[in-house]
Amino acid sequence: MSPKRVGITMGDPSGIGPEIIVRTLNEMQPEKRSQNIVIGNIKFLERANDMVGSDLEFCDSLSVDPGVVPVVHIETIGADSIKDGVVNAGSGEAVYRYVREASSLISDDKIAAIVTAPLSKSAMHMAGHKYDGHTELLAELTGAPATYMLLAGPRLSAIHVTTHTSLANAAVDPTIRRVLDTIRIGNQHFKDVGYASPRLAVAGLNPHCGEGGLFGDEEAKRLIPAVAQAKAEGINVEGPISGDTVFYRALNGEFDLVVAQYHDQGHIPTKLIGFNETVNVSLGLPICRTSVDHGTAFDIAWKGIADHTNMTAAIAYAHKILKIND
Repeated sequence: MSPKRVGITMGDPSGIGPEIIVRTLNEMQPEKRSQNIVIGNIKFLERANDMVGSDLEFCDSLSVDPGVVPVVHIETIGADSIKDGVVNAGSGEAVYRYVREASSLISDDKIAAIVTAPLSKSAMHMAGHKYDGHTELLAELTGAPATYMLLAGPRLSAIHVTTHTSLANAAVDPTIRRVLDTIRIGNQHFKDVGYASPRLAVAGLNPHCGEGGLFGDEEAKRLIPAVAQAKAEGINVEGPISGDTVFYRALNGEFDLVVAQYHDQGHIPTKLIGFNETVNVSLGLPICRTSVDHGTAFDIAWKGIADHTNMTAAIAYAHKILKIND
């Protein structure tokens, strides 16, 4: 059985990943730090440690004294090309190796969850790794047939039917089965984290949910049938509900989770309400993975001013899933 330890991938070395990890670990009680293992490069972690004025001690080992940060050190290929706040292939290769190593650690029962600091999709593509992001990479590494993006916040949460695709494709590609499976996996996750009977709402795709077909028939073709099937399975779900009201109703306590139809429909309200506290959770993987819900922030990287609140929330949510400290 896997130990309840969380692996934290360092993210793009050119970005804010090392800083937000160091700041988060520095605020933990010493006895809690060894429950988290950083997969990355010690040199960048030590540089961030000096920059923010913390006094963390890092060790390239999984067995450390209380208070010491265990690190799985990955040598950086093409380190000379890595520049602060600049997209480059060296950083893309580095972050790919961090994630690949974290997946191996899960397989070897060394860690029980992965928390990811941000990567640059462009940098990873420059390094020859053509993935849309962490989730797609982890899906390939773990053999997951389908994945789902959940944005979990203390006040508002959304799971997405589609994510990294064009708005045009988001309107035509999903099937009844995809909508139904999104409802199912969102419902099950909320049960897993403590909700006895989660209250779900499915957002409509079109204005006014299509207004009886005047503005589109996607609701009638796939959303209404999916909701009917989910209800028949005993899931507490309503919808489709117009996108301009469903998030307001959820924010006011009527629903626990909104099923958004496309990337920005779910991202805009959740980030507006709780940008620093909202955590990206990958569902559908055979592993537990959470992440910060922001990017590499190259414009402020290595300036000592990055906000680590979201990293703290991502680690805390992984602990919640694993029931660490229960």
